[in-house]
Amino acid sequence: MVIIQTDDFDTTHEYALLRQTGPGTGAIVTFTGLVRDRGDCNDVEGLYLEHYPGMTERVIQGLIDQAAQRWSILDARVIHRVGALALSDQIVYVGICSAHRSDGFAACQFIMDALKTTAPFWKKEITREGGHWVEQKASDQQRTEHWLDQAPD
Repeated sequence: MVIIQTDDFDTTHEYALLRQTGPGTGAIVTFTGLVRDRGDCNDVEGLYLEHYPGMTERVIQGLIDQAAQRWSILDARVIHRVGALALSDQIVYVGICSAHRSDGFAACQFIMDALKTTAPFWKKEITREGGHWVEQKASDQQRTEHWLDQAPD
């Protein structure tokens, strides 16, 4: 399931939904990304995120589908926030159910790494001096390419 929203999300609730996946679940792996005070600029006071509605959800669902082809996952949930976000706000949640922890960890990391380079989001860092649109980082692209270069298990 993919959700793009402006409102905050409850990680406890999301985890509870993943727990309902069934008796084949042996591991639940989650990642929650937060707004921090450093990025391209060292004095970040908040973020503003935009997305391409409809396309963003399709791209992220495609990443979940790729993960399901590569690893044995039973369920996946991705929530990404857009709009104005303050320091320490939650930005993104990725939750994976799998029979084994190694599949869950790999799928969660793949989805998060690939989401940063393929999903149509635009991020502006807000500082006292104004806003600065963030460009994709070479390190993020390298992490995504690393996953794509690996043969599926």
